[in-house]
This record gives sequence, C-alpha cells and structure tokens, in this order.
Amino acid sequence: MRSLYSPTRWYSSGSNYPKHSFYDRVSWSCNGCLEGEMGTWSVDAFGNDDAADWAFELAESNDLSLVEAAIDGALAESDYLEAPDAAIALAAIEVIARLNGNWGDRNAYSEPADAWIAQVNVQLNPELLVRARAAINRILSEDSEMLELWQDSGDHEAWLGSVENLRSRLGA
Repeated sequence: MRSLYSPTRWYSSGSNYPKHSFYDRVSWSCNGCLEGEMGTWSVDAFGNDDAADWAFELAESNDLSLVEAAIDGALAESDYLEAPDAAIALAAIEVIARLNGNWGDRNAYSEPADAWIAQVNVQLNPELLVRARAAINRILSEDSEMLELWQDSGDHEAWLGSVENLRSRLGA
C-alpha cells in the first residue's frame, strides 16, 4: 500500500495537536510503505502516524477531553478537512466505539488506546455519539483530504469498508 502522507506534513498542517515523540516510544517497520515515506500502513483507524501519536497522548489522560477535541476538530473545519485532523478523529471515534463495548481489531497500534479504555472510568454522553457520527459523515464528504487521498490509492474500498465498519460499531 502507498503511504498517504509523510509525518512532516502533519506537523506543518496547522493542526492543534502537538508534535509527539512516537518514534522514541515504539519500534516498528512499515513493509507496505514506499521508501522515504512513512505515515500510513493500514486502513484501520490506528494505522497511521497521526492516530498512533494521538493514542499515546490519550494514554496519558484520564478523561474524554482529547476524544471530544478530536471529534470537534473535525467538525469545526468549515471548508476543507485536512487528513491529519480526520485521522485523529477516526481514532477518537474508534475509542468511543470500544468504550461502548463494540471493539474493533486489537493490535500493537491500538494498544495505547486499548490500555487506556481498560483503566479509565468514563461515561459516554449520548451527544458525543451524535457528534462522532457527524464526524464520520464529514470525513466521508467531498471536502475531506483523507477521502481524496484514499480515493487516489489502491486501497480506497478497503478503507471505506473500515470506516463503515466503525460507523456500524457506533450503533444506531
């Protein structure tokens, strides 16, 4: 699979999220990425640098504020939703689905979020589920860089299936 964007793009995108030291904490290889480009290795919500970095930040928190901020960040974009903001929102939505008892695939990249879910005692506000569904709609809209990037890849259908699976795990 082709990498969708490089990590340096995220840091210069104007995102409200700070630069993290993901590479200092995890060692991994990206067999499917193009040489010189590391950023996305899977269609899953945690299968990219932005979401993986965000999951490490989440692991250091004790409430839903980062989840809410990620979703609100995707919804606040009125013109064009940048891919990093969409990636972080999808990771936050994955956390919501898991908190609601609807787990997706567990792997090394979801591990920080999975551990956080196991240790926190938070209550999901029904309004957060409504905003999460709206964020998915926004990510799948024509003014979404993430959608455009996946449409240009050979894995668009697999990514779309992953997002639709996530949407279904949010519940009605």
